[in-house]
Amino acid sequence: MIALIQRVTEASVEVDGATVGAIGAGLLALVGVQPADGAAQAQRLLERVLGYRVFADAQGRMNRSLADTGGGLLLVSQFTLAADTRAGTRAGFSTAAAPEAARHWFEYLVELARARHPGVEIGRFGAHMQVRLVNDGPVTFWLETR
Repeated sequence: MIALIQRVTEASVEVDGATVGAIGAGLLALVGVQPADGAAQAQRLLERVLGYRVFADAQGRMNRSLADTGGGLLLVSQFTLAADTRAGTRAGFSTAAAPEAARHWFEYLVELARARHPGVEIGRFGAHMQVRLVNDGPVTFWLETR
């Protein structure tokens, strides 16, 4: 599983003009599922997302995690993160999980997240979404489980 996490002051997702998920300060995580992903990868990714130190401590250093701050978490499925972009000018998607499997493991990740952290919001799997965010920093990290 892959997550592109961004520290935000706010983020939201709209589908057909309606807001389906929104958070204040916290993390926006764009999530890509790969064919070999399963429960172990979802659990490990969540541990990393919740525990990754991206928020400032009293000295201004990134030493605090989302679990420490209690900020919001907006999870948005994004299959293009798993694309093969090594050659040419068009991405290949054989490196992304099939839609049914991706939905299953994304929803499993959401279930785990909601059981462990307050304030979890989501986009809509498979929908054309407009994601709005104010990246704080900017601070953006690529997390991947293998």
